[in-house]
Amino acid sequence: MPSSRQALLQSLDKSVVGRRREVELVVAALDADRHVLLEGPPGTGKSTLLRAVAEGLGIGFVFVEGNAELTPARLVGHFDPARVLNEGYEPDVFVDGPLVTALRDGSLLYVEEINRIPEETLNVLITVMSEGEITVPRYGRVEAARGFRLVAAMNPFDAVGTARISGAVYDRVCRVSMGYQSADDERNIASRSVSVSDAWLAKVVELVRRTRSHPELRVGSSVRGAIDMAAVASSLADVRGSTVDDQSVSLDAALVALSGRVRVREGTQRTADDIITELWGEVFAPSLNGLGGKASAPTGATH
Repeated sequence: MPSSRQALLQSLDKSVVGRRREVELVVAALDADRHVLLEGPPGTGKSTLLRAVAEGLGIGFVFVEGNAELTPARLVGHFDPARVLNEGYEPDVFVDGPLVTALRDGSLLYVEEINRIPEETLNVLITVMSEGEITVPRYGRVEAARGFRLVAAMNPFDAVGTARISGAVYDRVCRVSMGYQSADDERNIASRSVSVSDAWLAKVVELVRRTRSHPELRVGSSVRGAIDMAAVASSLADVRGSTVDDQSVSLDAALVALSGRVRVREGTQRTADDIITELWGEVFAPSLNGLGGKASAPTGATH
């Protein structure tokens, strides 16, 4: 008979594709009552993994979107100004923020994009991780109920609008790195969301994966780009009375789905559309490339 944790892992394999090792590490860290930092590029399933683990473990889940507007008051909570005027700073006038909610309930506090939050807010989280409690002025001390843990996520490759995470954070968390899944896993993920032929979907995934290694792109697309490209192509084929195998359909779908997801390196003379068209030609129309040439848009493609 498998243990309860082995049974949990087998169950999670059905909902979290290609992440057995990462799931094991997260479950082990949470079982050890440790805080966790998930590092990886967008679209690698960080939120999906944690939600599935929390549900499987029967743990409450409190989500916080990390951004520059996440002040300590928004994270911790605040006194209702209107009620304070009439009742004063009474405990029942305090409106719990997500941190206090998670502390009281013994839930997981999931902070997405932790490297986007202000330093003063980050310091609040560091204190909670260190002390297991927080003191709110005019309210008092809130202790962490059993089961409270912080799980944060960040994209270590995104330098725009982010701050470097201090060693004080890394010293208080267990770090789990999440890269892109294998091609087989990404095809599996995409096939759950769209209904197209396996052969055509394999080309879509291959195109997306090539954006990650192109020398003129500093950021490639995640598997979400493959899902969107396939979905848009299916709809566009209906609009045009065609099929996804129509080259103009697949190219236009690629441009729509991927051009906003990739980032061109500084100094590159070509646009994202140019590079995506090149990659599309390599995967979907290699005969149009000639001997080392660049693919041109097929008739009907709006490039």
